[in-house]
Amino acid sequence: MNENKKEVAAQIPEGFMTERFPLKKREYGAEQPGIKVGPFMIRLPLIHHEWQWTEFFAAMFLGVACLGAGTATTMTVFGLDDPVNQAAFGLSENGTFLMSLTFGIMNACCYYLPSLLGDPVVPGWITPSLPLTISYLSQWPVPNFATGDVSRVHAHIALQMLVALFFLVMGVTGIGRKLIENIPNSIKAGIVLGAGVTAGINVINARMPKAPWTVLVAVLMSYFFLFNTSFAKLAKKSRFWGTVRNQGIVPAQVFSIILAPIIFKEIPLPTIQWGITPFNLGFVMERFTIFGIGFPDASFFISALPMALTVYIIAFSDFVLASELVSDATATRPDETVIFDAGRSNLVSFLRNAIMSLFAPWVPMCGPLWASGLLTITERYKRGYKTMRTYWGGVCTFRAATVISVLILPVVTLIRPAFAIFFGITMAVQAFACGNIGMRMCNTANERGIACVMASVLCVKSPGWGLLAGIVLWLLIEAGDVFGKKKVEAA
Repeated sequence: MNENKKEVAAQIPEGFMTERFPLKKREYGAEQPGIKVGPFMIRLPLIHHEWQWTEFFAAMFLGVACLGAGTATTMTVFGLDDPVNQAAFGLSENGTFLMSLTFGIMNACCYYLPSLLGDPVVPGWITPSLPLTISYLSQWPVPNFATGDVSRVHAHIALQMLVALFFLVMGVTGIGRKLIENIPNSIKAGIVLGAGVTAGINVINARMPKAPWTVLVAVLMSYFFLFNTSFAKLAKKSRFWGTVRNQGIVPAQVFSIILAPIIFKEIPLPTIQWGITPFNLGFVMERFTIFGIGFPDASFFISALPMALTVYIIAFSDFVLASELVSDATATRPDETVIFDAGRSNLVSFLRNAIMSLFAPWVPMCGPLWASGLLTITERYKRGYKTMRTYWGGVCTFRAATVISVLILPVVTLIRPAFAIFFGITMAVQAFACGNIGMRMCNTANERGIACVMASVLCVKSPGWGLLAGIVLWLLIEAGDVFGKKKVEAA
């Protein structure tokens, strides 16, 4: 007993929980304190977690870029970039863009909900479903606010409400949690690998053509600062290089905004606008929500049922990926216990989609995970207690900072030209880290084979087809061994 105590004492980091913040301290190896409210655990800045300035600056760029891109997508689908609608609103092109940032501000507030309520993720869109969502909504004409034809907006509201309902049912019944716990290892690994390869393909096909040299240099800088082992050794010896390494992908972001437009001239220099980002919720609610345009007819909900189920199936793979990313990050941190609960994550996803469907319909919809954003935090968390005292200092700061940053108009307009570059950086980090994690998850040759084939189908077809391929292969190759073991154990 005494020897075990000595071993634990030897592992405790120097100065463990002696800093001023967070005010609420944890025992070594315990869960960080919070305020228990039903299935949720509320954690507040400085009280339950420290403020991480690296995550603050990363969110200032990444979070705003994500919201800016989502706002642009919503503008296009809802016809806000159409001069006819701009005239109907009585707004200029820039005025319409500023007004539409209300969607982004609302979504930023919803982004903060998961970490605030105890879900250890950086949330994002249901990204793989976005092309399917846009295709589905194209059945209805582009909204014409001059004539009052807003059937496409009604169709999206109905779809997002149904997606929220699926998350609610899976969270309340506990089915979501049971599914995550019982998924075979090979299928989990296939999802993680597929997410990585899909992200890599996105960088090559969608990001690099827009600014090849800028994306290439920014990605290589990110890889060097995050993953280079020689640089990691140098950072341990040098305080300066240690500080630089701890910034993660921020140096690459700064390069993309300031130096790349001058050196490569692939993206324009930003046009800064000053002030606070306009927040016109009344305007949005009057023209884009059930409170202004009325509740969608039942036909919209009936039409949306198959699509809503498809979107949930696609989002389901994010729960698996989130569980594995959290497990991987905390495996090297015995000083803290971090619990990912798929049931709670489903409930938080329900809240976010329900709020947005009511007050500011969001075309990308609200997914359980932004893997790229989470990985920029967990890669720093793995470096130890001195880098990040608590896991929540990373994820909570990141999304709280997103809310703050999107309200600062100079920040939004500063990085507006680099939206695509920042997505390229985070997708490239996801490709590298998911490949690493997915390969380490496999224990046998058959698991590696199933994961590889499943990842291929997921990338070429869709997450739904990828899951189906994984299930069929598992039944064909591994199920017999699993059921045979259970019979022997039962006997």
